Amino acid sequence: MKRHWPATFIALPPSCEGRRAAFYLAAEEYIAEHLPEGNYFFTWQIGPTVVMGRNQVAHQEINLDFCRKEGIDVIRRRSGGGAIFADERNIMTSLITEDAPVESLFQEYAEAVAEALRQLGAPAQVTGRNDIVVRSEKVCGNAFYKKVNRCIAHGTMLYDTAPRLMEGALHPTAAKLESKGVKSVRSRVGLLKDYLSFGVEELRKQLRTLLCDKTVELGEEDIRKIEEIEQAYYEPQYLLGNTGRADIVKSSRIEGCGQVELHLRLQGSIISEVTLRGDFFETGNAEKAFTETFTGRTFTPESLAETVSTHHPESTIRNLTTDALLKLLTE
Repeated sequence: MKRHWPATFIALPPSCEGRRAAFYLAAEEYIAEHLPEGNYFFTWQIGPTVVMGRNQVAHQEINLDFCRKEGIDVIRRRSGGGAIFADERNIMTSLITEDAPVESLFQEYAEAVAEALRQLGAPAQVTGRNDIVVRSEKVCGNAFYKKVNRCIAHGTMLYDTAPRLMEGALHPTAAKLESKGVKSVRSRVGLLKDYLSFGVEELRKQLRTLLCDKTVELGEEDIRKIEEIEQAYYEPQYLLGNTGRADIVKSSRIEGCGQVELHLRLQGSIISEVTLRGDFFETGNAEKAFTETFTGRTFTPESLAETVSTHHPESTIRNLTTDALLKLLTE
């Protein structure tokens, strides 16, 4: 028996098309908190974006420097699971229901979406942790969390993609930290465009028809409240610093300088504490210079190189060059 289908479709104003992912994640929260008891479904599309799980360490999962250069947005969702890349060639789906057992709801959600795809011509099946596959290739990944007395399940449906951006965004650099983050599971992906005879916009319309039997329209006051919730997703501490702590040590004996040891404590992907050790000679207050240079910076090669070139903490240690410091940081 399908408890949650057909659902009520949530119609957002046309002005809400193409917003950042955080807006739609905030819309899920708003619906869960403010709409009457029932089951609600909506779809959305976004520009190039990486959406990571709530317990992941950003720089372990994502090449943050690549994303910045390519204009790829980076957002953290409230649900668990791994990081995904999406763009306007994907369809994002959201289901908000009353409180329910996790396993049965998650299974029903995935099965309903897979059945809709089968009706449209793609031989979709549910497998693994409720991923949806077509001929062993993943076409839809799903995640889930609870809020108040409601449940939220959401997924990313891969109609098409930009392989270069996906590959570049989801593979962090060699300078990544090995610590206690939740790792993404990389799967062989497939494209729904290879199985369907119509485009992504038509697929989005068909999903609404197959999965919903009525509609609720949100107004401007609803949108204003969603935008207020949205702002929390952009807080640096939530986005990059809310996962566990980790300590790393960068240490090297540098010719003409001596032993330099830089101890960094990370809160998520943000450097929160800096300690300097070694047998070098100071030409200034090195501890102060290194602390002010690196505290609060994101732990990526480009961010570290940028702050070194701006503040030059190496100038406080005799015979320590910029190149030698950058090599120490990225080895």
